[in-house]
Amino acid sequence: MLDMSTTGDPVSAAGTRQPREPKYWGLKRHLLDLLAALPPGSPIPTERALAQEFDVSRTTVRQALAELTIEGRLHRVQGKGTFAAEPKVAQRLQLSSYTEDMRAQGREPSSKLLEVAELPAEAELARLLGIRAGAKVLRLRRLRLADNEPMALETTHLPLGRFRGLRKHVTGGTSLYEVLEEKFDVRMGHAEETIETALAGPEEADVLGADVGMPMLLLSRHSFDTQGRPVEWVRSVYRGDRYKFVARLSRPS
Repeated sequence: MLDMSTTGDPVSAAGTRQPREPKYWGLKRHLLDLLAALPPGSPIPTERALAQEFDVSRTTVRQALAELTIEGRLHRVQGKGTFAAEPKVAQRLQLSSYTEDMRAQGREPSSKLLEVAELPAEAELARLLGIRAGAKVLRLRRLRLADNEPMALETTHLPLGRFRGLRKHVTGGTSLYEVLEEKFDVRMGHAEETIETALAGPEEADVLGADVGMPMLLLSRHSFDTQGRPVEWVRSVYRGDRYKFVARLSRPS
């Protein structure tokens, strides 16, 4: 049972003062209940209306809306309002292409090829790709979309000496893994992948249609073919408000 101290804060039966719940937190919980009953794309009340209904400041309302936007619960459109967001794209952690992943979820994948460049490999990149330092690598930078919505900025490095002529086969909508298999007889075997969090810088925010400082998921993938030879090293930045990863876990034998 809780009683109230002279300061108005709740106090537990053991006499421990409980922290006061921030005003924005109560508003956020109300909005979560509201969103649970709304279909994606539904508008929510304006900042002014929420401030009046809950007797809080506009600053408090903005804090609650900002957190829900970062968490991918709300989608804010400049000049139009705030709407219930589409569910996050749930991608399984497996060695598959972006194209395969999106099609498996019933979404239409597409890509915009932002850069194709040949450059000398620095020592660490050369080690990852199993080539000598200074040897040429092919760098591909692509914007990944699902149903025309920006999802990820992906930078891929491949050893150019092994994949001569790859450049002419790479277009915006082409699956790289399909090209590697069909043109170079390369079948992917396994990969080592790490996932970290990062904040969107100006470039990522601009390309992905997000705000600077928006939480992102940073993936690094080191892929090998079925013979154990390095194929690619990829760095991808995914929108944290639109993407989540799912893994199936089992106990070691």
